[in-house]
Amino acid sequence: MQFIKNGPTIPETLLLAHEEGRVVFFCGAGISFPAGLPGFKSLVNKLYDSLQPAPNDVQEAAITNQQYDIAVGLLEDELGSRELVRREMAKVLTPDLGARDALTTHRALLSLAKTRKGSTRLITTNFDRLFEEVIARDRLKLEPFCAPLLPVPKNRWNGLVYLHGLLSTSPSRDELDRLVISSGDFGLAYLTERWAARFVSELFRNYVVCFVGYSLADPVLRYMTDALAADRLRGEASPEMFAFASYAGTKASHDKASREWRAKNVIPLLYKETKDHSNLHKTIRAWEKTYSAGARGKGKIVQDCILAGPLASTVEDDLIDRMLWAISEPDGTPARLFAEHSPAPTLDWLPHFCDTRFEHRDLPRFGVSPDKEVDAKLRFSLAHRPMPYSLAAEMSIVSHGGNPRSMDRVMSYLALWLVRYLDAPELLLWLASRGGHLSEPFASQVRKRLEETAQMEERESAEEIKRFKDDSPHGIPRPAMRTLWNLVLLGRVGSANTDFHIFEWVRHFRREGMTTALRLQFKQILGARVILRKPIRFRSETPVDMEHQQQLRHLVNAEVVLTDDHLRIAMEEVKDSLQWQNALPELFGIACEALRDVLDLMREIGQANERSDASMWDMPSIIAHWQNRHYKDWTLLIELVRDSWSAIFQSNPERAHDLMNTLRQMPYPTFMRLALNAAREEGDKSTGAWVKWLLEDDAWWLWSTETQRETMRLLATSSKWLTLDSAERLQVAILTGPPRRMFREDVDDARWEDIVERMQWLRLAKFKAGGGALVAGTTERLAGLETKHPQWHIGSDFEREEFAHWTSGTGDPDYHFQPQIDLAPRRRSALTTWLQKEPQRALFREDDWRELCRTNSRVAIASLLELAMRDVWPRERWSEALSTWSNDGLVRRSWSRLANCVLSMPDDVFGEVVSATAWWLHEVGKQLDVHQATFISICERVLRLPTDDFPDTDDAVMRSMSNPLGQVTQALLNWWFSEPLKDNQGLPRTIASIFTRLCDPAVHRFRHGRTLLASNVVALYRVDRLWTQAHLLPLFDWRKSDREAYATWMGYLWAPRLHKDLLVELKTPFLDSAQQYMRFGDARVNYASMLTLAALDTTDIFSRAELQKAVRALPDDGLVASAHAVHSALKGANARQNEYWTLAVRPYFASIWPKTTASMDARLPEILARIAVAADREFPDALDTVKSWLKPISYPYQLLKEMNVEKIGERFPRPALSLLVAVIDKNRFAPSDLNEILRQIASADEKLMRELEFQALEDFVRRR
Repeated sequence: MQFIKNGPTIPETLLLAHEEGRVVFFCGAGISFPAGLPGFKSLVNKLYDSLQPAPNDVQEAAITNQQYDIAVGLLEDELGSRELVRREMAKVLTPDLGARDALTTHRALLSLAKTRKGSTRLITTNFDRLFEEVIARDRLKLEPFCAPLLPVPKNRWNGLVYLHGLLSTSPSRDELDRLVISSGDFGLAYLTERWAARFVSELFRNYVVCFVGYSLADPVLRYMTDALAADRLRGEASPEMFAFASYAGTKASHDKASREWRAKNVIPLLYKETKDHSNLHKTIRAWEKTYSAGARGKGKIVQDCILAGPLASTVEDDLIDRMLWAISEPDGTPARLFAEHSPAPTLDWLPHFCDTRFEHRDLPRFGVSPDKEVDAKLRFSLAHRPMPYSLAAEMSIVSHGGNPRSMDRVMSYLALWLVRYLDAPELLLWLASRGGHLSEPFASQVRKRLEETAQMEERESAEEIKRFKDDSPHGIPRPAMRTLWNLVLLGRVGSANTDFHIFEWVRHFRREGMTTALRLQFKQILGARVILRKPIRFRSETPVDMEHQQQLRHLVNAEVVLTDDHLRIAMEEVKDSLQWQNALPELFGIACEALRDVLDLMREIGQANERSDASMWDMPSIIAHWQNRHYKDWTLLIELVRDSWSAIFQSNPERAHDLMNTLRQMPYPTFMRLALNAAREEGDKSTGAWVKWLLEDDAWWLWSTETQRETMRLLATSSKWLTLDSAERLQVAILTGPPRRMFREDVDDARWEDIVERMQWLRLAKFKAGGGALVAGTTERLAGLETKHPQWHIGSDFEREEFAHWTSGTGDPDYHFQPQIDLAPRRRSALTTWLQKEPQRALFREDDWRELCRTNSRVAIASLLELAMRDVWPRERWSEALSTWSNDGLVRRSWSRLANCVLSMPDDVFGEVVSATAWWLHEVGKQLDVHQATFISICERVLRLPTDDFPDTDDAVMRSMSNPLGQVTQALLNWWFSEPLKDNQGLPRTIASIFTRLCDPAVHRFRHGRTLLASNVVALYRVDRLWTQAHLLPLFDWRKSDREAYATWMGYLWAPRLHKDLLVELKTPFLDSAQQYMRFGDARVNYASMLTLAALDTTDIFSRAELQKAVRALPDDGLVASAHAVHSALKGANARQNEYWTLAVRPYFASIWPKTTASMDARLPEILARIAVAADREFPDALDTVKSWLKPISYPYQLLKEMNVEKIGERFPRPALSLLVAVIDKNRFAPSDLNEILRQIASADEKLMRELEFQALEDFVRRR
């Protein structure tokens, strides 16, 4: 929580402890700065200025080392008078009570120190009387306790403690002598007589301490933290301490200050330092103001944050953190102010209320009693968190099913705020993304608000509606939003199901068959839900258009899906089984009901009606066909209805016929399609009732594309069984044609005629093909259509003409790719003409120029040379040709004949083909034996061209390798590598000259080349050490240029090699690179491995301290990579693993590896445990070395597998058991290898079976 801009962030744990009265403020000299009083340093300087203007060397050393208590003691010894020094100190500590805010911070601290029950608990080590001045002015009743007469710091304590004494208005010699100011005084108080130490120890046992107004150099902190460190060494729990502290303003100073305070086991509350430390004093005052006002103070914070909005939040002024702290006040007052604010606070706050920033330690502030064992993985948010004790549901083996899911005050008011946004699609999308099931209290509020707004709209009171919208602009839902809210309240909106219940159902079904219980469960599994996503907006839709749209599809992208996402996959296991075939007849009713629910939901969201639904698109054919892609799982219900009807028809045709009529009477085209398919399946048993269905309502279903596939199948298979009357009525309807109302009004006459003719022809042709008898007039009409449109014919593969739409692609049975290829002439005379034409590029159209370059390069080269002589340069053809000739087999010929031609290219042409040219040079360099001077000239020409700047991204090396300048650099390197190299032979003068220019950091575009030179630094260093030292190695120095060093290190780390002499040269930049670790992208693992291998090496290139600093600078990801490198090195030692552990790995962990175990990456314990296993015979020693870093591992499968392979349990039973106890997470399922390791341990040492740890693991295996 940040009370002021640029102020310190107060941890939630401290704020909560303060609210509960468990915080004691420990006040130092810094709180008195506004009254003109000095800090300890200034006090000592003023004492010396007055009493000893020229301190001796011992005194000077104490002051320089910030040992101010020692400096005071030395001054008293020098003068031989404690009283003289202390009376002078009393003069110095005379405050300026007229100064601005001289007492404001003291007054605020006294208020903060007063608990809700009225007790004041405050401690100061100051001697001044500023607290007494406030007490007197404000007439406070507060008992002071002056050292050494101190209270017992427990619940009955009520008063202000002057731990180091208090200056009275006229101090006596004895009073002055009792002040704790010199090192001797501190020794008596904290070490010899220990009255201060006893008080402080008891204080830390009972309270959370927050230091205010101290610096790291204060003796108070030094003595206290040293005493507490001693307690920690004795195994006592470390108390939680906080301290307000300043930093210089930079991130580096912030991090440094944080490390220094935390090294003393103090959590710093860091603020940006100013001359008067105003950020500290303003924070204390703002905190006090909020605390004194109670819930009202937090309410004021909430109101201020609402006005500013979350988008105004910054690191320096964290409004979001402030809002979350204030609104979570348990009594709900700030949350109520938020919920009732007019106008309604923006929904932009919602993502922040859902931010899972809270952890195990935050549970108490939400009324949840945490377990003693910290759950490091627990994360929750304000809007989704554990239940407080008072509202938690009771645990029971059985219940009546009621679970009201009560909400606390804060959550209730958040719900009240949200119901003011019932017309905001963003709210619905947020709810849907989090499961969609509303808690009962929230659902009740939504129902109530929907009813209120509906009644308001019925009253049609414009004034009332305006007043409501002024308060809640998005509070009245439009009809589409009301529809969606009703679906939410029905529990039909939700997210993906990952419970895999269907697989469990399948297992039971295969074992038991279709029992009543399984049938009822299957009915639940077939349930449907609506998935809501953000709507798809097209560029053509302007904001004005969208604002006036009321359709649901413009608000959300809604999709109806089955409750179980894995239904189709699971059913594949049983659909062909005899059990399933026997069960199908029982599932017809369930399947029909489930399918009706899906279509009803589609109707609700505007995706289905009586005339149209999605089945034609999602399942083009009711009968099995490869056009059914099964992209949508809901179509499984269609298949289930189809198959269950077929199963009934096989055993009871009469009942099946009745059920077919039932399907036909149900709404939606899907059921009509199923009925038509059933009629087709009846075959010669059909009564022909399907003709009546098709002819109803102006023969709608005869002509509808929704039922076209099934209608065509019926005509093609069943027309021969129709009665003459039915056949005649059907043909008359076909001759009449489709009703005009089925089509858009803007279809012109010619297009309309074409549509009618196509539809009539298809139906008549199918009727005839099915064996139907054509009546008078029909034969003539069909013949006329066939004559007019000879291209129309039926009987195509896969019945394609029957489908209203058709999709085909690679891998489909009908897919045939036949591009149109423009063949290049094979004779030079014709080819030169052809090359001058602009290439024709289009979909499925291409030419074979590249193929010609590959198979007949002589003609291609000769043609290009002839055109070049005429100053004709087909640029695209040159690029394609050079790219093709970069192949190994064509490089030599193309280079020998085209080198001089390419060199003579005009500048504009060369600039366009430079990419292909550079890659061609890249390959030429590998086998260059002619035209070397031309090669150098072309490379120089490429280097003169402008290029893009070097990217500061983790793919920088690949970008350089694909850049023409980088490719030319590699081409030169390839030429150099093509000859045998010898150590110290030096670079060829020509290449050295170019490389020297590439290494000029003033030319930014050459950075691509420098990166690739760095990737070959080892070879360059070995061949020409002096050149490399002079030109390339300086580029690695981070202190000279950050960008140059980044580019160079990225090149080197792309494929690094350790070379000891080179490592000596790069020692400082190499170690500095640890600070840049995360910038290296994918190459960072290589750096961590190099650093680790260098540390494992026993050479004296690096000191232990240097390696320790570098390794400990690595982030968690770097330590994981380092541990992997250790493991690989140890495994690579083969038979010398024991020796390698002793000589290299153990010293690495002992003196270089970070000792901290806090905030350790979750991947590290497993890798470290595997290192111990890889140590072979040294496993017990290795385990002892890494054991302090081991923690439970979520997935220890690889570790246990390796333990089994190495038979660790059998060879080292007790250490193996110790390892298992450390790494096995008993909150997860027991890994399969664990039981085998336990068996090995028991076999090797039966005594271990009686130990509790072994028995606990055995129980875990049996239980999980």
